[in-house]
Amino acid sequence: MVRVERAAEHTYVIEPEGAMRVPGRIYAAESLFKQAGHEEALQQVADVATLPGIVGASLAMPDIHWGYGFPIGGVAALRADDGVVSPGGVGFDINCGVRLALTGLDAGDVRPRAEELVHELMRRIPQGLNDRGTLKLQPRELTKLVERGVPWLLERGLATERDVERTEQGGAMSGASAAAVTQKAVERGRTQVGSLGAGNHFIELQVVADVLDEAAAGAWGVHPGQVAVMIHSGSRGFGHQTCTDHLQRMAAAARRYGIEVPDRQLACAPASSPEGQDYLAAMAAAANFAFANRQTMMHEVRLAFEQVFRRPWERLGVELLYDVAHNIAKLETHEVDGVPTRVWVHRKGATRAFGPGHPELPPLFRETGQPVIVPGDMGSESWLLVGTQKAMRESFGSAAHGAGRRLSRGAAKRVMSGADVRRDLEARGIVVGSQSTSLLAEEAPYAYKDIGEIVAVMDAIGLARKVARLEPLGVLKG
Repeated sequence: MVRVERAAEHTYVIEPEGAMRVPGRIYAAESLFKQAGHEEALQQVADVATLPGIVGASLAMPDIHWGYGFPIGGVAALRADDGVVSPGGVGFDINCGVRLALTGLDAGDVRPRAEELVHELMRRIPQGLNDRGTLKLQPRELTKLVERGVPWLLERGLATERDVERTEQGGAMSGASAAAVTQKAVERGRTQVGSLGAGNHFIELQVVADVLDEAAAGAWGVHPGQVAVMIHSGSRGFGHQTCTDHLQRMAAAARRYGIEVPDRQLACAPASSPEGQDYLAAMAAAANFAFANRQTMMHEVRLAFEQVFRRPWERLGVELLYDVAHNIAKLETHEVDGVPTRVWVHRKGATRAFGPGHPELPPLFRETGQPVIVPGDMGSESWLLVGTQKAMRESFGSAAHGAGRRLSRGAAKRVMSGADVRRDLEARGIVVGSQSTSLLAEEAPYAYKDIGEIVAVMDAIGLARKVARLEPLGVLKG
């Protein structure tokens, strides 16, 4: 097993040994080392450090746990000119991410109608493992969507100019190409735009319980008692199939280019190679699918609010604060040994946390730093933070993305039944909408790590600063 040393409070280091090209650096609470499975995740941090072209360190966020190839919570930057790209550093649910919409309503307005609102959302937005979405697209239309992202929905009246501006990278990754995606992925995704999916994906009605940074909250229009809507989903079958297809190509490419990796799940190819370029084009297409998927669901959220409150969504103030990606590789410029360097930053279960002044941010967030949205598990608090300059220096502008699993789905189901989980949540005043009772047991709060502890670590280190804490009023699960 790897040797881990404590370098500072909440910071641990794996010094390079063997084939490691850079150190491993883990941001975590001490409790991480008492959790089952942490050894495997730390081994993955060390394995990622062997990838050609990696710079700085192989990083892990406070919600680290074992994943495919990279640990979930893993971040790695690889030189664009001579480094590799690895699908394992992005994951199967490409651009699984989260968006937070604010409303002009307070908890007193929504709580009496929360059950009606959750049921309306459940009626409008397909959940679970199915091929239904709110948008049914022909293959040529899907091509336009995955290559143009949220701006294509703007032309169809399903998004606003503000929605485009407030989505990471304008909701459209450059370089996306439908030609790099297989027909099987197209068929899987064609009917799934505007669907929640299953697993840990959710739509949650939340109330702002506390504001800790009044300056940032005030600039963003966030205040105590305000109702918000958080949407957590990704690229559905389109992204999963895209990852599956390109992993097969990458395994052969790694051998062809003479790249040796300690784990076959780290299959990779030079970013500049035909295989690398094809994957990046396909990944961008899947990322745009996910941005558009969350945008389409938010359109339905707005219509649900209209239906329940009998007023236009504009008057109800249902506006997007921000949308961030969790599973993605981005071409960015960061200082490496004092030199601005173009790198492919792989974030696997991690989010951007860009600080003030970054040119890629919309004007408002250029002043404050970008919103960092960190959902908790079903039934627990979620957090809104702001990115910092320290994150730009230390973590390639990255922070944790959520609570991170503590128990496997099977183990969680052995603790409590789904019916008992529902009763427990409802006893706490949380309205629950789900087509699967079994899923509720898999996604129960005790199956996840303490989100408050994870956020406290990020705030203490300075990768992201606390802005507001949100509590659930109602949740829609797959």
